[in-house]
Amino acid sequence: MTIKYDADVINFINFFEKLTKASVKDVILKDDRLTFIVNEGQLRKAIGKNGVNVRKLEHMFKRRIRVVEFSSDVCEFVKNLLMPLEISNIYKENEMVKIKADGLRLKSILIGRDRRNLNHLKDIVKKYFKYDLEVI
Repeated sequence: MTIKYDADVINFINFFEKLTKASVKDVILKDDRLTFIVNEGQLRKAIGKNGVNVRKLEHMFKRRIRVVEFSSDVCEFVKNLLMPLEISNIYKENEMVKIKADGLRLKSILIGRDRRNLNHLKDIVKKYFKYDLEVI
């Protein structure tokens, strides 16, 4: 599967990499938010000391910025995507990644209105892994 970017997204990637010196694996543009997925071990470099890089980028792009570290382990990647939420357990079972959410409030945040948050999370995970997600 090839990923195609328009000129704006390519400019976002180039500027992000130039400012942070971290390499970008993917960018997800949704509404007024930009989610940068950086390679393993480059999250600190991308965020900067006390989040200085993220604040600069938010000011320049006039959008909310989120930085997520990629992991070759699907459970760890899902955990990184869900940060800073406190998830009690994420595990693989057959072709499914199950997210155990303690409490109704956390479960409702994970699923979102009309399942938007869950579907968005599923789309990101399916780009890299052949797993489906379920919140239990």
